[in-house]
Amino acid sequence: MAGIGFELRKLLRQDTLLGMMRAYAYAGVIGSGPWVLSIIGILIIGLVSLSVVSPAEAVTQFQVTVTYIIAFSLILTGTLQLAFTRFCADRIFEEREDVILPNFGGVTLLVTVVSGLFALPVALFLFPDQSVLFRVVLVASFVVVSNIWIATIFLSGMKQYQAIVLLYALGYTLTVGVSFLLRFMNLEGLLIGFLIGQVSLLGGMLVLIVRAYPARRSVAFNLFERRWLYPSLMLVGLLFNAGVWADKIIFWMDSGTGSAVIGPLRASLIYDIPVFLSYLSLIPGMAVFLVRMETDFVEYYSNFYDAVREGGSLSYIEDMRNQMVSTIRLGVFQIVKIQAIGALLIMVVAPDIFATLGISNLYLPLLKVQLVAAGLQVVFLAVINVFCYLDQRRILVFLTALFLVLNVMLTLVSLQLGPQFFGYGFLLALAVSVVVGLWLVQRSMGRLEYQTFMLH
Repeated sequence: MAGIGFELRKLLRQDTLLGMMRAYAYAGVIGSGPWVLSIIGILIIGLVSLSVVSPAEAVTQFQVTVTYIIAFSLILTGTLQLAFTRFCADRIFEEREDVILPNFGGVTLLVTVVSGLFALPVALFLFPDQSVLFRVVLVASFVVVSNIWIATIFLSGMKQYQAIVLLYALGYTLTVGVSFLLRFMNLEGLLIGFLIGQVSLLGGMLVLIVRAYPARRSVAFNLFERRWLYPSLMLVGLLFNAGVWADKIIFWMDSGTGSAVIGPLRASLIYDIPVFLSYLSLIPGMAVFLVRMETDFVEYYSNFYDAVREGGSLSYIEDMRNQMVSTIRLGVFQIVKIQAIGALLIMVVAPDIFATLGISNLYLPLLKVQLVAAGLQVVFLAVINVFCYLDQRRILVFLTALFLVLNVMLTLVSLQLGPQFFGYGFLLALAVSVVVGLWLVQRSMGRLEYQTFMLH
């Protein structure tokens, strides 16, 4: 992530209002661009197809199918995302970049095989009423999207942030266009359009990757050698992604809040729309998160460890530590402040959005709860980011496991308590995780010199 900081610092050095606005806009697009474009693209397909696709429920079936593809591909590949990022970063530091591309090939091959083996029996046995074409496109889409997450992580490591956003924009523009042209094929046509857009997105990423990293071999599995493998990071990636989706899956599967859409796939109208709207409020918070963490924090972090390696004075080392602490505090405060502004703006326009979508205003309280939860999720990401920099992997495993367990338990409790408590499970899980995480950050930063000099 530190590569973003270089670009942001360049914009902020201009010391002008325009420069600052450009920096925050850049950070917002980079931090939120891919998933926002994904969600908006799927929604646009639904809106333009609603009046022309027959039966009308095919549009809902398409959107729910794609949502499941995204959710379970993220959880499945979560085991490799952080571990592979760390592997690439370590090899770049060692100036052994020749092994990176072959291992990307190895990870891609593994993801293709595992995602295919996961999706194939699901498509064969759980969708008896759907066509063969639907099942084939479902499996292909799941495999391609799973590989896109790995390629996105890889390009992030290469600091190709603008290229990522541009490719996502082109990929989802193509998805919308082809889906619109093939809408006469109903559900299958919409899914084929989605698959074509995703294949073009993955293809563009692969071209960038192969051009950037020349290599003699195309496939290697050094990542899984004991000296280079980080099981703790694999666990963190799995736990975090599962934690983010746990409450949504529970609401889908509950008989009182979810309804069958296609095959075994279910959706929850009362929960899904508020959650989507709340996630749009993440954009300004992600911008502040990236600007604060990837400029000021990274600068003091680098100064601290440079001084440790090069024999800097103890007073200077302590000063850099104190600056890191104050940057974390300021960053969290600014995230909360900007998220509150974004949440208020969405609350203002929410009644009109609900009226347009034909959703009762009774769901507005749930939206307010989800908006607060979205803000806490950005703070939680900031906490996780700090511990990634400090390489405190045990704490990362503990925090992400705590988040997952609490989200499952508290969401189940909220379902038992009734509609007025919906959403509080996710909110409280994040609130507890953030409070515990901030306490652990304070504790770790207070012991940073001891941990740096005595335990390494």
